[in-house]
Amino acid sequence: MNEFNTLRVDKWLWAARFYKTRQLAVKALKNGKIGLGGQTIKPSTNIKVGDNIKIKQGPYLTTIVVDDLKDKRGSASIAKTLYHETKDSIAAKETLKLQLANQPKIEIDQRKPDKRGVRSHRSLKRGE
Repeated sequence: MNEFNTLRVDKWLWAARFYKTRQLAVKALKNGKIGLGGQTIKPSTNIKVGDNIKIKQGPYLTTIVVDDLKDKRGSASIAKTLYHETKDSIAAKETLKLQLANQPKIEIDQRKPDKRGVRSHRSLKRGE
């Protein structure tokens, strides 16, 4: 952490365990899946305590508030102290989870997928 109490957003997302690597965090930032103040941001953008960050992972949109800044990745219990999720975000995730659970299931072939099928399955799984 530097003297101005700010930190690069890609480092913070990695330390807060939203992404396994910094490169995955950078990729999400460049694809516009993370926003600050209603705008998409660059990986080099500095964040500070109290910032509201919106993170889109799959079908879910999570809104969090930064509580602490750390640039080192620690245990999951330490990572949970770096942020808290807003009540509106929790409620929206629960309603979306219920809606997704009530959707009819899609029947899929039980054959072994070919190369194209594997790639499309991976992209669906990643939310692309």
